[in-house]
Formats: sequence, C-alpha cells, structure tokens
Amino acid sequence: QVQLVESGGGLVQAGGSLRLSCAASGSVATITARGWYRQAPGKQRELVASITYSGSPNYADFVKGRFTISRDSAKNTVYLQMNSLKPEDTAVYYCNTPLAGGVLYHWGQGTQVTVSA
Repeated sequence: QVQLVESGGGLVQAGGSLRLSCAASGSVATITARGWYRQAPGKQRELVASITYSGSPNYADFVKGRFTISRDSAKNTVYLQMNSLKPEDTAVYYCNTPLAGGVLYHWGQGTQVTVSA
C-alpha cells in the first residue's frame, strides 16, 4: 500500500508564495506521472498540474505562469512551487498519480492552502 503525505500549506496573503511537498512511501510505482490536485469548499477536486516521469510538466490554465511542478524521483517526492497566489487558490491540495478517469492511489490527508485578500 502507498501512503501519500502532503505538506507545506499555510496561510499567505495574496501575491505571496508557498512550496508544497508530497512524499510517497510504500510500494510506489516509480515510472509514472505525478500530479497535484486541489479541492475548494463546495467544489469538485481538480487537477492543478502534472509531471511525467521524464519531467515534462503540464498545467491547468488557471495556474499557468504562477505554479511550477517538479519531482525528485529518487526520493519519491513531488513539489509544487506556487507564486502570485490568489484568494481563489484557497483549497486543500493533494497529490496522486493521474490515470485515465481517476487516480492510482488512495488520497492522503492533503495540505490546506489559504490565501487572504
């Protein structure tokens, strides 16, 4: 079983930055993409960014130019650098491995990001 542990969230003012980390432990499939998701209150969880095993990133339009995803495959860790944060970025952020129509692992506890105006 794989455990996903997200960290790095917090309270920040609009325009500020945060760096999220997600460490995976257990029987982790290493040659896979990794992704960051978020879920705001009353909304569905959405994919924010993903990165292939070879390091090619892909971003949702609403974070392009502001967020950067990266990974350290040796550490089974993926990062999300978030700059120019906006109040609408407020959500619980999760990581997982995206699959067609779903994700590979059980969700972790997520990390709360709150951006004040």
